[in-house]
Amino acid sequence: MTETKQLPVTPGLAGERADAGIAKLMGMSRSAVAELLTSGLVSMDGVVIGKSDRLQEDAWLTIELPAPKNQLEIVPVSVDGFRVVYQDSDIVVVDKPAGVASHPSVGWDGPTVGGALLGMGIAISTSGAHERQGIVQRLDVGTSGLMVLAKSERAYSILKQAFRDRTVHKVYHAVIQGLADPLAGTFDAPIGRHPKHEFKFAVMQDGKPSVTHYETLEAFPSASLVEVVLETGRTHQIRVHFSTFRHPLVGDTMYGADPVLAAKVGLDRQWLHAMRLSFEHPTTGEMVEFESEYPADLRHALDVLRGH
Repeated sequence: MTETKQLPVTPGLAGERADAGIAKLMGMSRSAVAELLTSGLVSMDGVVIGKSDRLQEDAWLTIELPAPKNQLEIVPVSVDGFRVVYQDSDIVVVDKPAGVASHPSVGWDGPTVGGALLGMGIAISTSGAHERQGIVQRLDVGTSGLMVLAKSERAYSILKQAFRDRTVHKVYHAVIQGLADPLAGTFDAPIGRHPKHEFKFAVMQDGKPSVTHYETLEAFPSASLVEVVLETGRTHQIRVHFSTFRHPLVGDTMYGADPVLAAKVGLDRQWLHAMRLSFEHPTTGEMVEFESEYPADLRHALDVLRGH
């Protein structure tokens, strides 16, 4: 039995190849979307399209999704650029490259954090839903940087509570379009599921409380580098807040970024990196802190913006 999805093409995805644009829209891997397209399961305004066809603004997509498997499996895999920053008997901190999902989900056939760890022979906690075992926080597929996972049941319980209590300090760096005014400030605006786009989120009056602090670090002619501290951890929080206040992240065409600028700096994902992570160790009680460097694609985009 298949499931039918009907979704409008958002302005930021107009002109993109169907496989790339739909992958961003639905949070699926590009290869999984390409398979749907080559199987004739995607139409735009009633016309079946292929993976290289271009999406048209305000058109409606009809997507037939095959029935999901009963259980999402964590498959061991080797991932280039995936790095273990720290591990002991209770926790493992990883530096996740873009293109790796935090956990398996319907429509995603690419690598996952759990799969990459299993591929390295590192077992994580069995607490949580099968496909989310050991997961106490998540990063978007297109976001790189630091994540902590639990290896013991005790660590899982304590870390989950720490994230709920907002005692984990999370620092991101992002490049936004334009220059924020004021140069430093706070977004305090609730976020919920977008009323028209199933796979997007938006500032909503009845959404969950969401607080984002930012400070400008460097300004360029068309963009600026900001440091972001999250007080809450909603899905797409940084992307939604900056987009809502007219400064979408460079490369984030799903949330209204300029595709021309994205192409100029060579990005096919949002410029967003989980830079620093600090928390109280779940068993020793000591404060631990970890830091990550920008990956090559984000460094290149900065070089272009700086005119190097």
